[in-house]
Amino acid sequence: MDSSNIIVPENWIPCSESLIKVVGVGGGGCNAVDTMNRQGIQDVEFVICNTDRQSLDNNSVTNRLYLGNKGLGAGCDPERGRRAAVESADKIKKMFADQSEMVFITAGMGGGTGTGAAPIIAQIAKELGKLTVGVVTLPFRDEGESFLKRALIGIKELRKHVDSLLIIDNQKLYDVFGELRAFEAFPRANEVLNTAVKSIAEIITKTGFINVDFADVKMVMKDSGMAIMGIGTASGPDRAAKAVEMAFESPLLNDCDLNTASGVLVNISSGKENGLTMIELNQIMEYVNSYTGTPEKFKRGVVLDESLKDEISVTIVATGFKINNLPQIDIGDPDTIVLGSGSPFSQESISTTRLTYPNQESTLQEQKQEAEMEPAETSENGNEAWVYRKPKGKPALIIEPGDDITKLEREPAYLRRERLLGKEEESRQEEAPSSAGMKIELSDGIDLTGDNSYLHQTQD
Repeated sequence: MDSSNIIVPENWIPCSESLIKVVGVGGGGCNAVDTMNRQGIQDVEFVICNTDRQSLDNNSVTNRLYLGNKGLGAGCDPERGRRAAVESADKIKKMFADQSEMVFITAGMGGGTGTGAAPIIAQIAKELGKLTVGVVTLPFRDEGESFLKRALIGIKELRKHVDSLLIIDNQKLYDVFGELRAFEAFPRANEVLNTAVKSIAEIITKTGFINVDFADVKMVMKDSGMAIMGIGTASGPDRAAKAVEMAFESPLLNDCDLNTASGVLVNISSGKENGLTMIELNQIMEYVNSYTGTPEKFKRGVVLDESLKDEISVTIVATGFKINNLPQIDIGDPDTIVLGSGSPFSQESISTTRLTYPNQESTLQEQKQEAEMEPAETSENGNEAWVYRKPKGKPALIIEPGDDITKLEREPAYLRRERLLGKEEESRQEEAPSSAGMKIELSDGIDLTGDNSYLHQTQD
C-alpha cells in the first residue's frame, strides 16, 4: 500500500528512534552490550556507562556515558559507583530524553560500578516513565564470599527501581558448560545475557501472524517483580516438543514454581521453508500450560523468521515471582561458629548470606532460636567466647509420602496447623486404651489400689 493512502491521527508523530534502549553498566554490563552490538539486535539502541574510561574507549558501542569525574573505575566499591552515578544524574536524564519506551539495564553484580550505579540509572529511567527491566548476573561462587554479598545487596537495591528483574546465575554455567575449556566457557556468560535481552526485544520488534506488541509486553512485565525466562531451539522429528522442553530446561530459568507466575509471554518462531504446523503449535501450548497453569496475564506470539530454516524456536518469559524464589545460596555456614576476642574473624566477616524459601509460620520462632547464644567456657587462647549453635529443630514444612509440595506451600499456616493438630488428636485416640467391655462399679468403702501414684514414688 502507498504510504500516502495510510490514514493517521492529526497529531501523529512518526517515531524515527528506537523503541528499546539497552544500557550496559560497569565492566560486565559493558562487555555484554559490546557482544550484543557485534551480533546485532533489530531496532535497538545500545548505550554503555562506566566509571572506567579505558573500558569505554575499547568498546564497539559508540553511545558512551562516563560516570563520575575521574574515569579510574570504582575499585569494587559499590558506594563509589553509586556516587559517580548521582554526580552524572543530569547526563543520565538526558540519555533517556527520547522516544524510547523500554529500557534494559544490564550489569554484572558484585563489582563496584554495576552494583552501585545500576540502581541509580534504573531509578531515573523508571521515574521518566520507561518500562525498566534489569538483566543482571550473580557471580560464580568461587569468586569469593564478599563478591557474592555485594551482588546480593545490589540486587536487592536494584529490584526497588525496576519493573521486572531477570537474574542469571553464572554458577549454572558450570553445570551446562562444565566440559568446555575455560576460555570457551567464560564468554558464554555474555552470550546468556545477550540471548535474554535479544529474545525479549525481538518479541516486540518482529511482527508475526499472532503478534506481540509493546503493550502486551508492558502488560506482563510492568511492576511484575522477579522474572525468569527460557529459550529452546530444535529441528528434525519432534522439533516442537524438543524446543519447548529445552526452553523449560534453560540455564536462564532459576528454580521457581511456574504455577505461581502472574504473567507469561510465549513467543514461537519458525522458518519459511518448513514452517510451524497447527499440531506443533498445539503441542507447545499444551506443554506450556501444564507448567504454568492459567496465569492472570498471558500472551503468545507466532513469528516467521527466515533465518531458522527447519528449526523451531520457543521463548518463554514468566513474571511475578518474589526475590525469595531464588535458589538457596549458603556460604560458610558451619554448624558451630566461635566468636570472641580470640577469634581471627569478626562477626561481620563470617555472617551468613542466604536467600531461602521462607515459611511464615516458623519465621519468628527461627529468628528467636538463631538469636540465642550459649556461653562457652573458654576459647582456644583462654579468652571468654560465645558459641553460636545452628538450630536443629523440627522443619517447618513436613513432607509426607504422597503430599504435593506445591499444594502445601500454598496452604495458609493456620489451616496447616489445624490439620496437623487433627492428626495428633487422632493419634492420641488410637493410642488410648479402649473402654469397651470395662465395668465401673461404685462402692461405699475406700479402696486403695496398689499402683496409686499419689501414695507411692512419683512417676516422671
